[in-house]
Parts: sequence; C-alpha cells; structure tokens
Amino acid sequence: MATIADSDLAFSRIAHPAPTDEAARAAVLANPGFGTNFSDHMVSIDWTEGRGWHDATLGPRQPIALDPAAAVLHYAQEIFEGLKAYRQVDGSIALFRPEANAARFNASAERLAMPALPEAVFVESVRQLVNADRGWFPTLDGGSLYLRPFMIATEAFLGVRPAKQYKFLVIASPAGNYFKSGAPAVSIWVSDYSRAAPGGTGAAKCGGNYAASLVPQGEAIARGHDQVVFLDAVERKWIEELGGMNLYFVFDDGTLLTPALTGTILPGITRDSLLTLAREEGLTVQEGRYSIDQWREDAASGRLVETFACGTAAVVTPVGKVASREGDFTIGSGGPGQLTQKLKNRLVAIQRGEEEDRHGWVTKLA
Repeated sequence: MATIADSDLAFSRIAHPAPTDEAARAAVLANPGFGTNFSDHMVSIDWTEGRGWHDATLGPRQPIALDPAAAVLHYAQEIFEGLKAYRQVDGSIALFRPEANAARFNASAERLAMPALPEAVFVESVRQLVNADRGWFPTLDGGSLYLRPFMIATEAFLGVRPAKQYKFLVIASPAGNYFKSGAPAVSIWVSDYSRAAPGGTGAAKCGGNYAASLVPQGEAIARGHDQVVFLDAVERKWIEELGGMNLYFVFDDGTLLTPALTGTILPGITRDSLLTLAREEGLTVQEGRYSIDQWREDAASGRLVETFACGTAAVVTPVGKVASREGDFTIGSGGPGQLTQKLKNRLVAIQRGEEEDRHGWVTKLA
C-alpha cells in the first residue's frame, strides 16, 4: 500500500473566511436529510501528467473553475466514492473501512483510464476533512457525516483520449435517513432498462452508471415505489442490483444469497461486510445467480422469507414489495425480517463502536 511519504504530498490549509454560523448549522443538523446540505470545507488535490499528484489543500468549500472544454464535461471521465464518519459511543469519531473505499476508487480509476491515487492519500484526505468539520455531525439519532471523494478530468481538449490533468476532491454532507418515505420496508420496481452490460463499467463507481439509472428510477417513483431493481442485460432474467444498492435474499433453510460479482455489479463494501457477519452468524452464504421468476415463486411459496438492500447511504434496508409488468408480490409479511434487522444492528453497532471490531474495520480519528 502506498504511503503519504511515497507520494511526497503535504496538505496545506486555507482558513475559511466565513464559516457557517452556529445557529444556521444547528438548524441543518437537527434535520439534515440526505445529500442536500454540506459542511464548510473540502479537500482538493491536482494531478498533472509528468508531475503526478500535487497541491494537496484543505480549504473552504467553494465552486470549481472549469474550462468549457474540460474532458469531464465531454467524455465523462469521472469517478466517486461514498463513505461515512460515525460518532462513537465514547464521543470519538471513526471511519468504517476507508481502505476498502480507497481500493475500489483505484479500481474505478483504472477502468476509466484515470490515475491511481495512493490509498494512504485517499484516507488522509478524508481524515483531514472530518477533523476540520467535526462540528457538522447531525444531532439526531443515527446521524452521520457522509463523505464524497471524487475525481474529474480537468484538461481542456476535445480529442478522444485520456486526459492529462485531473482533480481529486472530497466534500462532506451531514446525513439523516436516506429514504424519504420512512416506511419500515421499501417497495421496488423491476425495470425494463439495463444498468450495465458485460465488459462495460458496471463494476466501476462512475457517474455514467448513475445517470443511466435516473429514468428507470423516476419511473419507479412515478409508480409509487422507492427504488428500481435491474435485471441482467443479456438474458433479462437474473437479478443484479438496485439503482444504488446491492441485494440479499434470505431463505427458510438459513441460506443467504447475493448476486455474484460478475463485472456488471458494483462490489459494495457494505455487501462485503455483511457476508462476513452472516458467516459469523452460522448462515450458509452463497454468491450466485437468482432469477426474477424464482424470486416471485419463492416469495409465493414462503421459501424466501426476507429480502434486503444494502449500501453505504442506506446501510441495510428491508424490501417488502416487488412490482413489475407481470404483477406484484410481497416478501414475507411485507415488513422488516428478523435476520435483516439482526445483521443491520450488528453492522451499525460495529460502525458506532458499540460492538467489538474483530476485523479491523473501524479507523478512529485523533
């Protein structure tokens, strides 16, 4: 793993001339929602061909100046990550598996022909921002500080090739509940659209994947559902993932199944963490294929007892209802299942320091 020393980077700090006043910040933190309010600072690091990474800065959050010909605006060289900082029971602040986010960020960079960022620099960037904006943790129960590291191509040119200049940034947003409905279990719509195809960018966390999901997600919401689920692009029968979350299926014989990572599904860090916790619970864990027809049949017979979605933003979310052009079906009682809740409770307890971290997942900040 690369280190800060390997990259020859030192972070400079620019003082914020007008940070958010305490009363305005308190009003936001009492009801932050998700992704609509932002903290005072950001991290910025530049990359130039022949020079590498340089000018690492922690400073005021502000607009980015881009040339109209910047490559990101024309050829979508852009990747991002999502992770959270959590308030621990002892009052300290911690990150959850930031090294895994750093590794996935570089995997996405490789797929999009972008430069790798030393993993230690990624983690240090997040650490710098969280320490600067400690006062932005929500006051509501279960609140966290959502962190968004991202990289864009900034070189001004219109030729089709990898850019020679990039900018890496990290911003932060106080976070409450991800789903606005507040329902105990979400309802999802089976989309006619495809999210990713074999050989494409499905395993990369790039903006284009999410842009392609907006129309089907909008269709799901218009039909009264919370989320959209995508089938594979080839046979149009195998369950892949939601618009921004991985899926798990729980059966009455103690088996837990999640779609295998075949290159079209994002390798979720929450997904991977739950695999570990489920094995510790003595479950039979499988990564494989699961069809929409089998999903419907197993829900009707009672063989399938729970389905849940997982991801950094929503953590673990029960799925109660599935709808498609072929009809609707309900999973179990339509509400949260026991295993879903147990796995969620364990994961959140580890993230918040309420349960011993036996896997080295939690990184406490000074």
